[in-house]
Formats: sequence, structure tokens, C-alpha cells
Amino acid sequence: MLSEGIHSLVDTGNQVLLLYGLHRAKLPPSPEFPFGHGKEVYFWCFIVAMLIFALGGAFSIYQGWQHLSHSEPIENISINYAVLGFAMVFEAGALWVAFKEFNLSRGKQTIIKAIRRGKDPTLFVVVFEDTAAMLGLLIAFVGLLLYQLTGNPVWDALASISIGVVLIVTAWCLAIESKGLLIGESAEPEVEAGIRAIFQADQRILQVNEVATLHMGPDFIVVTLSVDFAPGIDSDRLESSVTELTQRVRAIDARIQRVFIEAEGGADHRRETVGQE
Repeated sequence: MLSEGIHSLVDTGNQVLLLYGLHRAKLPPSPEFPFGHGKEVYFWCFIVAMLIFALGGAFSIYQGWQHLSHSEPIENISINYAVLGFAMVFEAGALWVAFKEFNLSRGKQTIIKAIRRGKDPTLFVVVFEDTAAMLGLLIAFVGLLLYQLTGNPVWDALASISIGVVLIVTAWCLAIESKGLLIGESAEPEVEAGIRAIFQADQRILQVNEVATLHMGPDFIVVTLSVDFAPGIDSDRLESSVTELTQRVRAIDARIQRVFIEAEGGADHRRETVGQE
């Protein structure tokens, strides 16, 4: 019960941090942060994962280990059942709402694929947390029931350790996903394919050397392209072409906010790429 109490406090604090991250992510660009603050969401999600690991998982395992060597009888067991029952009702409601929103965002993708390709961690972080919370409540209930049936306090200690393991696994999964977003994940393959198709179908383009995308936040994609323009295009026509192509790229996805197009010969781009390697 103490492990679940700490878990609930950590979850409440995590939601506050996620709300703070969402607020910070909406701040406009500035000279110091020309691409805005969208990645603050990813940073605070990573902090949430660390808090679940340290305060939730590690404390629960420590608490269980302590009870294995210094077990105490449980008093007022009916109150424990009542608290767990109410907690399950409230947690089930929260999980249902979170999973409903997550399903709307993932569309026809599988759950695993949606998590791996998702760019808004606040959606799957809440689903992960609420799922771990429900599992923790069920484990606490089973540990309490086994203690009542056998009179052996070891079951209570093992339940606490099991809750800690669930939280650590949850924190590890969240940390891995948040790490990729912090480092800088590309846009979905469909978005990149659509961008490439626009340039490949344009007669003013001889070759698309490279298409690179980067998520600066859940709703902020930066696109950089290296393309080889056909010879004979003067500077005025080149400028108008870049403006037109930029507009067409932005029309692919509302999240595309910055587009950089570099006019570069194919051979020059290959030499530059080899030099970077």
C-alpha cells in the first residue's frame, strides 16, 4: 500500500511536469531559440521517466526488501481493500480516456508501431503510466489477498517488489522513446516520400540528392533538401522556383514549418557526404 501511495504521488507530479512541458513548448521562437521550444516536451517526458524509475520503482523495491527481513502484520485490512477498490475505479477511468485519445492519434497503426513512430510523447506517456498504475493496483490487491489467505507477510513484500519491477520497466521504455525524440527523430517515411515525389516530378530538378527532416517538437518539422537544378535557370527563376516548391512542401503536412532548399550538384553533394563520413 505504501508503494502504491508513493506511485500515485509520483504520477500526480509527473502530470504537472507534462503540463509544464506543454506550456513551455508553446513559447514563440526567439533569437536564442530560433526554432522555438517544442523539444521541451521531450525533455520533461525524459524527466518523468527518471522520476518513475528513481522515486517509484527503486523505492518500491527497497520497501519490499525491507519487509522481507522486517515483516509486520497488516492492520485494518478492510480499509486497504476499500482504498484499492476506489483507486482502481478512478485509474480505470483515467486509462480509458488516455487510451481513447491514443487510439484517435494512432489511426490504423498497431500500438507498438504507434509508440515507436509517435512524435507526441505526452499521449503514450500517460497511457504507459496509467497502465503501470493499474498493474500496480492489481498486484497490490493480489498481495493483500494472499496475505489474508495465508497469514504470510512475505506476499506483501513480494507485491511491493513486483510493483517496483513494473515501474522500472515502464520507466525504461519511456526513457528509450524520449531519448530518440531528444536526439532528433525524422518525420514519418510517408512525409519524406511525399516531399521527394514533388521534386522528382518537377522538370526543373535533375536530381534529388538528399531529403532530411527533423522534429523540433510534436507539431514542428524542419525540412532540408539538397537538389540539383537543371542548367540554364537564372537567379530570378531559381528564386521563384524555390518559393513555389517550399509552398508545395508545406502543403504536404501542417507540421512542416521551416523548409531549406540547397541548390547543389550531385557530384558535389556526394563529395561533401564522403568528406563528412
